[in-house]
Amino acid sequence: MSTLYMVATPIGNLEDITYRAVETLKSVEVIACEDTRHTQQLLTHWGISKRLIACHAHNEINSAKGIVGLLAEGKDVAFVSDAGTPGISDPGARVVSAVRQAGYPVVPIPGVSAQSALVSVAGYVGKTFTFEGFLSPKKGRRKKRLEELLSRNEAFIIYESPFRILKTLAELAELDGERKLILGREMTKKFEEFLQGSASQVMEMLLAKPSIKGEFALLVAPLQAQDSDDHTEEA
Repeated sequence: MSTLYMVATPIGNLEDITYRAVETLKSVEVIACEDTRHTQQLLTHWGISKRLIACHAHNEINSAKGIVGLLAEGKDVAFVSDAGTPGISDPGARVVSAVRQAGYPVVPIPGVSAQSALVSVAGYVGKTFTFEGFLSPKKGRRKKRLEELLSRNEAFIIYESPFRILKTLAELAELDGERKLILGREMTKKFEEFLQGSASQVMEMLLAKPSIKGEFALLVAPLQAQDSDDHTEEA
C-alpha cells in the first residue's frame, strides 16, 4: 500500500541527516515540503531529483487532500519541513490526520530536532521539560504564558525569531531575573553559538554583537536543579 513518510531533515548542517532519510527521499515518487526552493537545496546536495509540491501553513488543508490523492494513485509520498522534524512547530499534523482518515499508513523517519539538540548541550538535570515552540506575538498573551511556564519546577524550551528575541529575554528578566537559561543560535551552522546565564546577562551578550541574526532556541532551567541521582531507579 502506498505510504506517507514523515522525514526529519537537517536544522542547518546538510550532513545532519540519516541514511534512512536519504534513502526514503530517493525512493518516493513525490516530496511535499514547506518551501520547494529550500528543499531543492537539500536534494541537490544529496544528488536527489524528485517532484516537489508545496505544503505550508497557508495551504496545508488543501495540500492534505492532494497528498491523499497521490496516495490513491499508488504513489509513495515523503513530507519534510524546512528544518527538523515535521509537526514540531511546523506543518504536518493536518496532513497526517487526513492520510490516516483515508486509511493509508504513515511512517516516521526520525532525525534532527532543534529542541533535542539544545537539551543535549544545556547541562540542566531534570526528568521533564515543556516544549512550547513559538510564543504568541501578542505581548499580553506572551507574558501570561511565560508566567505560567516560569511557575513550574521544570525546564521549558521556546523558539524565537531575531526580531523578538530581545523582547522575550527582557520579559523573562522582568518576571524572574534569577532563572538560568541557555540560548542556542544558528545551531549546527557555521556561526553556531550558545550563550548561558540569566536572561539579563544573555541579553547583554546579544546587545554587544554588531547585529542580531539567525534562528534561536531558548531553554530556561528548572526553578531548582534536580539531583542526577534522581534518574537512577532503585533496584
